[in-house]
Amino acid sequence: MTTLRYLQGYPDHLQEQVRTALAADRLGCWLAERYPERHDVQSDKALYAYTMALKQSHLRNAPGIDKVLYDAKLDVVKNALGLHTAISRVHGGRLKAKKEIRIASVFRDAPAAFLETIVVHELAHLKEIEHNKAFYQLCEHMQPDYHQREFDLRVYLTWRQLAPDAAVTARTDSNKA
Repeated sequence: MTTLRYLQGYPDHLQEQVRTALAADRLGCWLAERYPERHDVQSDKALYAYTMALKQSHLRNAPGIDKVLYDAKLDVVKNALGLHTAISRVHGGRLKAKKEIRIASVFRDAPAAFLETIVVHELAHLKEIEHNKAFYQLCEHMQPDYHQREFDLRVYLTWRQLAPDAAVTARTDSNKA
């Protein structure tokens, strides 16, 4: 039985459905039908603008963000899809904090809904550090179908990891759009 790294916390019957779809080579088609829309957020500058627009519409009172970028070094295999950091530095007698959000570069070629899900997740960390009930309520506030999209995102990552030629297919499909 194949271990589904991204779906380990989900019930066995859902994991079995994913395994069956993978074995029948239907998972890629299902994902393409469900999430056909690609995004054009390809540069770090565009990602910053995209993130700030989401922040402005949902989290106006949250702390500012100094930097948002795609990071090729983030390893999705180790469950780091995005990263938020606050770096504090002393400037004279003042303490200055810089907040950064880094998104795994695999999301350059992902469907638009998955990029939005990762950005929403990292923005929620501006207000709630821990993955607790308040954190997920905030995610749901920003993206009402957050839990379904997070599951589908994990299915997408599973497909990219386990399906033959999935990464090539994903890049080809995004170039056609």
